[in-house]
Amino acid sequence: MASKFITLAAVAALVSSTAWASDTVRNPLLPGETWEELRYDVVGDAPLASADDVLTIEAPFRAHDAATVPIILRQVEGSAPISTATVVIDENPAPIAAVFGFTPAMGLLDFEMRVRVNQYSNVRVIAQTPDGLHMAGRFVKASGGCSAPATKDPEIALAGMGKMKLRTFDSGAQMSTPRREAQIMIRHPNYSGLQRDQITQLFIPAHFIDHIEVWQDDELLFTMDGGISISENPVFRFAYNDNGSTALTVKATDTDGNEFEKILPKSVSG
Repeated sequence: MASKFITLAAVAALVSSTAWASDTVRNPLLPGETWEELRYDVVGDAPLASADDVLTIEAPFRAHDAATVPIILRQVEGSAPISTATVVIDENPAPIAAVFGFTPAMGLLDFEMRVRVNQYSNVRVIAQTPDGLHMAGRFVKASGGCSAPATKDPEIALAGMGKMKLRTFDSGAQMSTPRREAQIMIRHPNYSGLQRDQITQLFIPAHFIDHIEVWQDDELLFTMDGGISISENPVFRFAYNDNGSTALTVKATDTDGNEFEKILPKSVSG
């Protein structure tokens, strides 16, 4: 799958008020002008099937904050394993938000991320399984997410860059393999290239995390290759099969060549 992450485009105003998309869904499998232009770059000539029996997506129909829109992926129980998931936000300047790789250690996929949405758009997830590609999506009303001002002064944001936190949760499920939930937060401004310095009013150059790996000991859980549509201070909450290790290790790189690595001890905190 292609991964062209950075382009420039005009931006709109921020929208408020939250409601989760359920019945009000624009079918992402229907033809659309923007998607028809994107499709070949994303999947080439590969056929796309509905993800109804593979994956569900939760997203706010009207986002409270266009710069931090929560997207939750849940695999349908009994479905074929999902090896990759490509997140596409049709109307964003860089439509491919991220490509995630998942290992069997993740178990039944239950994964949450936060993204920027630049204008009213279909948000699509294309899941790769042994049966081929399956697409699901939600229509999200949000505007201005890619140009929304950073929450901190650039000097302060850069000073704390690369710091990480882990929260772990006991899922409570009685299984032969302990099922856990974790939330990882990485401090990084993830500048999109469309934001202005609030003092100089000059555009802040794009500078974002482009690769993440999460491990438990020598067992890989998931990877992410991302772009400007992943929110500032990326946060990922996910379920996984605990192998008994005492820590998770997070490795990340950004577009300026910085490398971050942190061993985060597991401890049930929520």
